[in-house]
Amino acid sequence: MSIAIWWRNIWARIAPPRHLRVVEGDSLPKKLPRRDLVLARDGDEDWCIGMRCPCGCGRTIELLVIPEAAPRWDFSVDHKGRPSLSPSVWLQKGCHSHFWLKNGRVEWCD
Repeated sequence: MSIAIWWRNIWARIAPPRHLRVVEGDSLPKKLPRRDLVLARDGDEDWCIGMRCPCGCGRTIELLVIPEAAPRWDFSVDHKGRPSLSPSVWLQKGCHSHFWLKNGRVEWCD
């Protein structure tokens, strides 16, 4: 295991958990928070969740949560505002990050 992967896994466990912020509208803002996730909600309909890639590459990840989308993700938020996503996020291009988000923490798939 490389030092970079070792450090990434340690940081995922000790860093503060991520939280979910809600914005009004059917699209994400141009600038996303450094760690937190953003949910685009138009009225009472959730459209997508956005976040910066947790590997640090700076890529914006947009995950559709509307029922009609394919692929689509489900999300939940615990009583402390920490989000979980299902299924896992696997970027096929670029950094190829593959991870789960559970209770605001990234769990890397190696």
